[in-house]
Amino acid sequence: MCHRRCALLVFTALAVAAAEGRGGSLNADVPIGLDRYVPVPEDNPITPEKTALGRRLFFETSLSGDGRTACATCHQPSRRFTDGRRLPRGVFGREGRRNTPSILNRAYGRSAFWDGRAETLEDQVQAALMGESDLGLSLDEAVARLSADAGYSRAFQPAFGGPVTAPRIAQALATFVRTQLSGNSRFDRFLTGDVTALRPEERSGLEVFSGRARCARCHAGPLLSDESFHNTGVAWKEARFADPGRAAVTGRDRDRGAFKTPSLREVARTAPYMHDGSMARLTDVIDFYDRGGRPNPNLDSDIRPLRLTADEKAALISFLRSLSGRTPERF
Repeated sequence: MCHRRCALLVFTALAVAAAEGRGGSLNADVPIGLDRYVPVPEDNPITPEKTALGRRLFFETSLSGDGRTACATCHQPSRRFTDGRRLPRGVFGREGRRNTPSILNRAYGRSAFWDGRAETLEDQVQAALMGESDLGLSLDEAVARLSADAGYSRAFQPAFGGPVTAPRIAQALATFVRTQLSGNSRFDRFLTGDVTALRPEERSGLEVFSGRARCARCHAGPLLSDESFHNTGVAWKEARFADPGRAAVTGRDRDRGAFKTPSLREVARTAPYMHDGSMARLTDVIDFYDRGGRPNPNLDSDIRPLRLTADEKAALISFLRSLSGRTPERF
């Protein structure tokens, strides 16, 4: 039995991507299990004033075309910043085409969105603000509305030393997102030496995760994600790709049907699963991979039938539940 050796392999197989060419912040408040060095752009350092402003904007419904929708409509703190829906409903009740991913730990991410089309959190925020099924508001209108609000006009001064601008709106929101971290799970405590933190079935599940189930090939490192893109066959329906995935960004046919590997932190609390929200339970996900995904022309070479036993599947689910941790801020 490998126990802690397996855990070390899972967490150290891939280093945290500390975004080459960017500045960073060494933060003692980062929960255990995550890299204390939080990647931060040099032109957008984290400050208390900016974080507080970003939090306020995150819940601000005036930053939407209908005046009733906010970032928090789909990224609900009580659901670990997801919404519990198969597909999100944004401005004017419009349904999005992909499941809402959690924003937790995205400070460490290499890109944003399921297809990785945004390279930074600042880019992601602006795209969501303008998205037709997200907030549906132009950047000019967002600036006009916040500038007309005396409270916001005052709040931008200590945060940025100047008035409301579109880049500053994005920077404030991105700063808030960077402070939303999840760690200190029972698995993290087990990894740091508390051998009682995981129950026997969970330790068995860790071995399945790292061994027979092959999960750690993609779900490794502190984020439990390689931050890369894989085709598991979820988008292959009726002999075609229902969603081009990463190919819409790269233009490469081999990327059709590939999506970013989601982090498994908080996975027990962020159902439903997959880019299309098509799997309601962890058992559905495990059964899908146990069958070898869904065969298609671009199926990832690491996806193959697993033939796990019922006991192995149960142990694996127990381990996945041990990845639930805590966030520094409570709402």
